[in-house]
Amino acid sequence: MNVQTPPAATVEARSDRLAARLAELELDSLLVTNLLNVRYLTGFTGTNGACIVTPHERLFLTDFRYVEQAEAQVVGYERIESGRDMLGELAGRLRGRAGFEDSHVTVATHAKLGEKLAEGAELVAAGTLVEELRAVKDPSEIAAMRAAAELADAAYGHMRERGLAGRTEREVAITATRTMVDLGAEGASFPPIVAAGPAGALPHAVPRDVEIPPGVLVVVDMGAQVDGYCSDCTRTLATGPVDDGALEVYELVLRAQQEALAATRAGAELPAVDGVARAIIEAAGHGERFGHGLGHGVGLEVHEGPRVAKTASGRLQAGNTVTVEPGVYIPGELGVRIEDLVVVTDGEPEVLTGFPKDLVTTD
Repeated sequence: MNVQTPPAATVEARSDRLAARLAELELDSLLVTNLLNVRYLTGFTGTNGACIVTPHERLFLTDFRYVEQAEAQVVGYERIESGRDMLGELAGRLRGRAGFEDSHVTVATHAKLGEKLAEGAELVAAGTLVEELRAVKDPSEIAAMRAAAELADAAYGHMRERGLAGRTEREVAITATRTMVDLGAEGASFPPIVAAGPAGALPHAVPRDVEIPPGVLVVVDMGAQVDGYCSDCTRTLATGPVDDGALEVYELVLRAQQEALAATRAGAELPAVDGVARAIIEAAGHGERFGHGLGHGVGLEVHEGPRVAKTASGRLQAGNTVTVEPGVYIPGELGVRIEDLVVVTDGEPEVLTGFPKDLVTTD
């Protein structure tokens, strides 16, 4: 599956937006060292690179191994081949109030930058400026995520056709990853979760070399990666008839998920959206069994901003791509989680995940 990489104008616009934020914060420059943030701003996909953004200048540095790659990928930046001391070269090019990514820079790196800093410059913790830009996706990013979600949907379809009972959780997870790759994914966006019966009560269960029995619920959480962008989808499947109690929990989580989905739109307060699903689950007596937030942002990382949780602050914005994934986890018995990946709009969200949410029963 071929998805176009971002055009030069799109990548340059991202750096322009960042430069505008620097001006608002009275920063003269920003040193970007986190590789995903470097990729977002420049298009560079190598493993060693950094960039400096100022209101009037764009600099990209990498070592000799990636010079040719940078020539093909990096647009709108002056490309500089660094020597052995790339940190020193970066520090020497910073001017005035120089922001740095304090969420990513180690104490040792900060100290070295300080030693080599140009005269008159000072390092200023700049928080997560690039991540804030990344939280609102442009059309090229949404296209990649839509493609990734389609690949995961196809893997779910393959899983339904082949069945689950009698296979080990680990084999199901490995096959799901292989299916997504065979269909064109770069890989899984995270190690898939396959958790049958009581193991489903562990939200981040690790697939086991244990056969999946008939007549249980199985929580499956997986996603694909396309052009660096992730998808994320959870479905709870049945391996035959399950008891009324399990069906009751499934229908509860499905109702909570659908109601929260309807509330997921631009301008909605993040805790309030979480509260829609949480109130439904609490009213059914399972509040203490829904211990995680309703959702999270997805993009170049499978977990990024914004967080949709009762402890979050802020509002959803058009262009956010978030999960909506309530769950109920009953220790020693079962777990149910249903998750969609959606694009936030001013109206109803665009749901990127397409595999059915009515309980699917497979042998």
